[in-house]
Amino acid sequence: MSDCIFCKIANKEIPSSVVYEDDKVIAFNDLDPKAPTHVLIIPKEHFSSALDINDENCEIIGHIFSVTSKIAKKLGIDKTGFRIVNNCGQDGGQTVGHIHFHMLGGRNLGWPPG
Repeated sequence: MSDCIFCKIANKEIPSSVVYEDDKVIAFNDLDPKAPTHVLIIPKEHFSSALDINDENCEIIGHIFSVTSKIAKKLGIDKTGFRIVNNCGQDGGQTVGHIHFHMLGGRNLGWPPG
């Protein structure tokens, strides 16, 4: 997607503060963090939202979740915990039309979220 900001980040057209990258995903610090640790984890392949995930491509979600443990250890939040959030669609709070996961940690996030 030529106009997708996250595709541009994945393609290195826009700089970001990368904390993890492999051939399938890239993770970078959020520019407007909501917690001391706020990392966005995105697949390099464009999927508009969770609604684009199906039986043929669902392995990417498993890969993203396996990457979270590597990132948590690297950032030192593996012992205290963190939250993974995916917003889907306008009513779900999705503001960028590329599936992404927020990894939040570094403080007690409590419940309900917010």
